[in-house]
Order: sequence, then structure tokens, then C-alpha cells
Amino acid sequence: MLVVAAVCGAAVARQPATGPLPFAPGEQLTYQVAWSIFPAGEVVSSIKQAGSGLGDPYEIDTAARSTGFVSLLFNTDDHYQSIIDPNTLCSREISKTVNEGRRHKDTRIVFDSARKLALLTERDMSRSDHPVKRAQNAIPACVEDIVAAFYALRRAPLHVGSQLDIPVNDGSKTQVVVADVQAREQIKTPFGTREAFRIEPRAIGGLSKRKGRMLIWISDDGQRLPLRIKAMMLIGTITGNLVSVTRTNPLVVPKHVH
Repeated sequence: MLVVAAVCGAAVARQPATGPLPFAPGEQLTYQVAWSIFPAGEVVSSIKQAGSGLGDPYEIDTAARSTGFVSLLFNTDDHYQSIIDPNTLCSREISKTVNEGRRHKDTRIVFDSARKLALLTERDMSRSDHPVKRAQNAIPACVEDIVAAFYALRRAPLHVGSQLDIPVNDGSKTQVVVADVQAREQIKTPFGTREAFRIEPRAIGGLSKRKGRMLIWISDDGQRLPLRIKAMMLIGTITGNLVSVTRTNPLVVPKHVH
């Protein structure tokens, strides 16, 4: 279900933010997910701040659950928590609890920017006899996890024809995702028709194990909302549509984010 967030990101995470971000603690995004013509599930992603200081990290909690007919075929109940630096948007760590069919894993990846290492700890919860997996892999000083990248893309300066190179690490070798900004289109949403950039990420080096294509539509406004994510794979087309945006804190919307 986290295919909607798996290969997104932005190279701009190398630099400190120079103005207001298009998101803030208290924001919650809700997506309805469909597999071809069938309702498939829901993804909810929310932001909070770990502390009251301006520099305290952001925690992004994302839950993905299958529903209806699809859950009978392949039950999914995944929880991800990504911790990012609010100034650079670099990832500090990610924790993942994955329950997909017979697959049950707890994973934590700590990104040690000082030593340029990703430190992985993973437990197979379905096999108590299996030892805990531990690994470390080289990373650049700033890297995105698969959830943090989704938010970093919202801050990127987007222009039709531009290309973003994104380092993404999911516990093994850091891979580069190239995101092509292909077009500016109108998207119908529950909030009305919105102008949006259509972006296609391409994984270089096999970050995504699923064959196929992905398209992402990011609103061309100060909120930079990911309005739609579509993954076209061998098993069919999976589409996530943004259906709800709630905020408990006012958002200082940047006027120009191109």
C-alpha cells in the first residue's frame, strides 16, 4: 500500500529551507486507494513535532490499510514513522511495522549523517526463530527515506521539463531516483479542479522491486498537495486520490514555490 510513497522525493533536501514550508505539524492527508476498479484501502499521513522548539524534528506517521474485497485477497496493515529535520528535510530515521499477508516485519533504520551510515535493525515477527537482522550501508550526508521523500517533493522548485535527482535509502544501498516534471495539467479533486504538475519518478539501480511506472500529480500552488499517485504494474493499476486535508495549526503558505 505504501507504493503511493515509495519512490518520491526531492534533491532540494540538501539545502536548508529558505522560506515557509508548504506543510506544518498538525496537517493530515487522507487518500482513498483503488486497484483497477475496486476500492482497495486508505492511506493516512500526519505530521507532528517532537518538542516545542523551532528546530525540533518532525515526525511523519503514515498508516496504510486495505479494505473490502482487496483485503480478502491480500490483507495490509502497515505503519511507518519517519523523523526528519525540519530545516533540511533530511531523514534522521524511519520505523516500519509491515503486516502484508503472511509477511510481518518490524524495521528501524537510523541515518547517521556524521558517519554517513544507514544502520538497519529488522525483526521477522512471523518467525521467532529467525535472528535479528543488522546491517549498515553508506549514505550521503543527506538522504531521504521512502516517507520523507514524499514530503520533500512538495518543497521542490517544479518546472515543466526539469529533472530532480533524489538519493533514497530503504535500509540497503542508496539508490538514485530521477523525477521528471513532465507536464502541467488540470486535476479534478474533492476540493475542485486544481492545476498540478505531473511527475514521473524513475528508480535507478532497482530501488523499486515492482516492475512498472508511477505518476504523481503535485498541486501548482503554495500548498503543493500530492493530489494523485498512480502506479501501473503487472498486477494492475493502483491509484491513490487525496480526499481530505485537515490542519490543526494555520499554514503560512509561500506565495512562490516555483
